[in-house]
Order: sequence, then structure tokens, then C-alpha cells
Amino acid sequence: EVQLVESGGGLVQAGGSLRLSCAASVFTFDDYAIGWFRQAPGKEREGVSCVSISDNSTYYADSVNGRFTISSDNAKKTVYLQMNSLKPEDTAVYYCASRDFGTSTYKYWGQGTQVTVSS
Repeated sequence: EVQLVESGGGLVQAGGSLRLSCAASVFTFDDYAIGWFRQAPGKEREGVSCVSISDNSTYYADSVNGRFTISSDNAKKTVYLQMNSLKPEDTAVYYCASRDFGTSTYKYWGQGTQVTVSS
């Protein structure tokens, strides 16, 4: 079983930055892809970004492309989401999740961290 722990959420003004962390308890980090998702009240969960650890390929949703950057530290088994130029519409609970490399189903999820962007 994979355990994921997010941290780094908080309250920030529009235009500000936050960095989220997702620490994974896995034996072989390279076997996974880690994704970030978010869910705002009354809205469906949205995929934000993901990274495949083995080849460092990345994906960004159009809504965050150019503002958010995903990265991984393999030694720490941690994935980061650097969020710049934050907007009030980025307000949501952010979750990280893992899937086996080469598959499409995210099996394990973290508990979520709240990001609130004030206008």
C-alpha cells in the first residue's frame, strides 16, 4: 500500500505563490506516476498536473499551464507543485494521488490540503 501525505497549503493573496509537497511511502519511487488534483466546493474534482517519476514526463491542465510547475525529488520520494500567480479560482482542496507507471487509474490518495486564494 502507498501512503501519501500532502503539505504546504494555506491562505495567500491573489498573485502570490505556494508550494505543495506530496511525500510518498513507497519502496521503488520510479514505478509510479504522481498526480495533483483539486476540488472546489460544489465542483467536480479536476486533474491539475502529473509527473511520471521514471521518465520525468509531465502534464498540466490548461487552467494552470505556465503558472504551476511539478517536480520530484527521488531521494526524498516527494513530489512538489509550485504554484505561482495564484488566482481566487485556484481555491480548492488539493490532493495528490499515485498510479502505477503506464496505467491510468490512480489507486492511492492523500488526505488533501486546503489552498485558499483571496482577492
